[in-house]
Amino acid sequence: MSLVTVTELLQKAEQGKYAVGAFNCNNMEIVQAIIAAAEAENAPVIIQASQGAIKYAGLDWITGMAKLAAEKSSVPIALHLDHGTSFEQCMQCIRSGFSSVMFDGSKLTLDENIAETNRVLAVARPVGVSVEAELGKIGGTEDDITVDERDAMLTEPKEAKEFVDRTNVDALAVAIGTAHGQYKGEPKLDFERLEKIKAIVNVPIVLHGSSGVPDEAIKKAISLGVSKVNIDTNIREAFTNAMRKVINEDAKQIDPRKVLGPAREAATEVIREKIRIFGANGKA
Repeated sequence: MSLVTVTELLQKAEQGKYAVGAFNCNNMEIVQAIIAAAEAENAPVIIQASQGAIKYAGLDWITGMAKLAAEKSSVPIALHLDHGTSFEQCMQCIRSGFSSVMFDGSKLTLDENIAETNRVLAVARPVGVSVEAELGKIGGTEDDITVDERDAMLTEPKEAKEFVDRTNVDALAVAIGTAHGQYKGEPKLDFERLEKIKAIVNVPIVLHGSSGVPDEAIKKAISLGVSKVNIDTNIREAFTNAMRKVINEDAKQIDPRKVLGPAREAATEVIREKIRIFGANGKA
């Protein structure tokens, strides 16, 4: 089948009270791991590419791999731009064949964020591409987007309502205490804030920085209305740890397949586990 939109996947997730996993890719093996996990769990899945991934692998390569994966796969797959920070970048991904883009205007004022999000929506909607936006700043580091922890601001429910009312965006990423990258301690999510946002906002809610968040906290967030959960760091950890193990055990190993094969398998297992935690298994 061809790529589907994130909107289509999240509407079903909201109805079914589960969340769709959005997994970041950097190379062929990780794309293959995402698809293998989704098919093994019979789950819908979102392949995400960040600015760093696009810079590393190339836009055409990312799009080509995702389109091939969707054509060969038996489960619904979306291709999503993660943290696009400019109108131009969103347009490049739409032209390339992405079925969904995120415009991250969280560093802008509320009015500027709304204006730029609407600018992206004006192009994306007519060509059937989903748009995710972000309100509030999510701490940590993701590629070249760094937000100092002290300046990381949680999403204000009233602003979230105003944002959605003035954009009618397809999905909204909110800041409720998660962070990008590896956590130094256990994250404390503001469930009360999430509940307030979901009560007055009628679009799917996205949770970024979910690697390292305890399983029970993720499940609670989903029960309170989160329908897309982003995972990147946990995949990287599993992938590189498996590579490291092979090289440590056999320093003379020079066959990339012997190094990357186990890494792909390790990533697949982590993604399968996340899909089950999100309740998306069996939902394809």
